[in-house]
Amino acid sequence: MRVLLVEDDPVVARGTTVLLRSNTMAVDVAATGEEALEVAALYDYDVILVDLGLPDIEGYEVIRQLRAHGSTTPVLILSGLARPQAKVRGLGLGADDFVTKPFDRAELLARIQAVVRRNCGFSHPTLEAGPLSLTLGSRELLVGGVPVRLTGREYAIMELLLLRRGAVLTKEAIMSHLYGGLDEPEGKIIDVFICKLRKKLARFGAGEMIGTVWGRGYVLREHPLPAAPALHDPAGSPVHVA
Repeated sequence: MRVLLVEDDPVVARGTTVLLRSNTMAVDVAATGEEALEVAALYDYDVILVDLGLPDIEGYEVIRQLRAHGSTTPVLILSGLARPQAKVRGLGLGADDFVTKPFDRAELLARIQAVVRRNCGFSHPTLEAGPLSLTLGSRELLVGGVPVRLTGREYAIMELLLLRRGAVLTKEAIMSHLYGGLDEPEGKIIDVFICKLRKKLARFGAGEMIGTVWGRGYVLREHPLPAAPALHDPAGSPVHVA
């Protein structure tokens, strides 16, 4: 999951970034409203966290301009303002949720997951495709009901593939999702992660669900590919097609 954090307080920004990255989220930080609007226009984010008290323009104005330019990215307000009027105004301008500072770490993570699920058309904390089932709360992948152990990076890739199943994801998009532009290794590392994921899924007959679109990237299919049919020679012996 890729997050844009719009926060001018360096202490809050640093602490929130550490929290999100420790939960396998890639985080970009913007310290001003203008910077946030510029970055949001250049990159795709799964969610944007906006502080209201920015040094140049109000967080409200950031939200208004995002929506005016057609952005449908979920926006979650992080603010020390607890009065109902602040929440009503923010939600009225197009924010999806409002979390009051200081916030509980677990609650913030749950709110982020909730707005992302709603934006992707999911009303429950489980992403599914064919035999695959990914539970966001417990961060558990099941294949045909059997749990599959994943590393943090593998989980992040599976989450992204399931959230955007059917869409081709470039290596650059996956890299950005994993590392957020910071200390990125060579792009071939994505091939390594995908290879390992396919091997783990292949044990359950689902390895081919992650398809390669040559020259473009990877895509998660809705269902495993059917097994190749066996042909028969004139003598009746089966001939398997590789």
